Amino acid sequence: MPDNDPTTSPLTDETETTPAEGLGRRGFIATTGLGAAAVALGAGASALAPAGPAAAESRPSPLRFGSDRRFRIVQFNDTQDDEQTDRRTVQLMEEVLDTEKPDLVVMNGDNITGGCDNETEMRQAMNNVVQPMETRGVPWVLTYGNHDEDSTPQGGLDEEDMLGIYRSYEHNLNEPSAKGVTGTGNMALTIAGSRSRRRAAFALYLLDSGRYAPGTIAGQDLEGYPTWDWLRMDQVGWYTRTSEDIQRRAAGSTVPALMFIHIPLWEYRFMWFGGVDERNGANHELAVQRHGIVGERNEDECPGPFNSGMFSAILHRGDVRGVFCGHDHVNTYVGSYYGVMLGYAGNTGFGTYGLAGAERNRLRGARVFDLTETDDDVTVDTRMVFAEDFGIDLTADDQPMTPLPLPRRR
Repeated sequence: MPDNDPTTSPLTDETETTPAEGLGRRGFIATTGLGAAAVALGAGASALAPAGPAAAESRPSPLRFGSDRRFRIVQFNDTQDDEQTDRRTVQLMEEVLDTEKPDLVVMNGDNITGGCDNETEMRQAMNNVVQPMETRGVPWVLTYGNHDEDSTPQGGLDEEDMLGIYRSYEHNLNEPSAKGVTGTGNMALTIAGSRSRRRAAFALYLLDSGRYAPGTIAGQDLEGYPTWDWLRMDQVGWYTRTSEDIQRRAAGSTVPALMFIHIPLWEYRFMWFGGVDERNGANHELAVQRHGIVGERNEDECPGPFNSGMFSAILHRGDVRGVFCGHDHVNTYVGSYYGVMLGYAGNTGFGTYGLAGAERNRLRGARVFDLTETDDDVTVDTRMVFAEDFGIDLTADDQPMTPLPLPRRR
């Protein structure tokens, strides 16, 4: 997520916030329609497929469509706090879980942030935001954002260390990081069909979109360019190979999927304005008609300086029905960009920046996905739910909690 409060108009294009340099990425330097905040797209069913040879060795997925042929996913984004997590963050997660009763939770990056002074406090920050799932027995997975290592200099845990800790929880489904691929925790996860555990009806791709771009590239600085990170070519290749392997294991059938990344693709902005060059309200209104956009855009999209090519790969493969991110806390929009949903999940954490003034916490929330399996299709419907829906206090203040008890180390 960006580091400061948004100050740009929803329909203007200002320069992206630039973070401190020197935090370069390890891999680089060392339709059923759309409306009422819901989108639906269809896809074909297929046979069970593990993550494939490009990924680390995987455990068999315990996920399966129910007898009603439905499967629900909740996306929490940017819980982003230290060990004194704002109590309303946890309250919101609990309310969403108890109301929506998901089959899976995706924690989509910036799960914790700076402010932890030692390893114990980092573990406490992590534990605070996974306990809502653990205490309810809800399976969950996570990706990383640009702030997950902000406490690493003081606490000593990097993303690989944190991944090991997260994986130690009973209901976590993360795999070891895909070998030889930039980032931490890149993985694919399949959901078995309702009629057979040996047939996969859906897949999820989770990728680490990194932290920040390096200060210079080829001796040139990035002044004037967005300096967030971007998906690297080896990650695009990993997705392509894994997708091909899943299709191969499905006897040649395309297995529909969703992709979760923290930092948005450039195509998000292209979709909002319906083009590349003209960026104004009139362009957006045309884009709404073309792409069926619903939701709010209260700050500029903050991608990296380069287009990763991931969207082109997705179009080529034809399996990913939607790409969902966080990062930009006060954006909640979703639309269909040439057959692929591009969407935000707002943000869940009350300890982060939000809207200005008294409205700071109005968009705290989560995104819900309802997958429905048919004989030859899977539809994907998605909607936002917000803290105000559950009567949670939206006062623009901080309400830190005492850290939850840490589980015993295995």
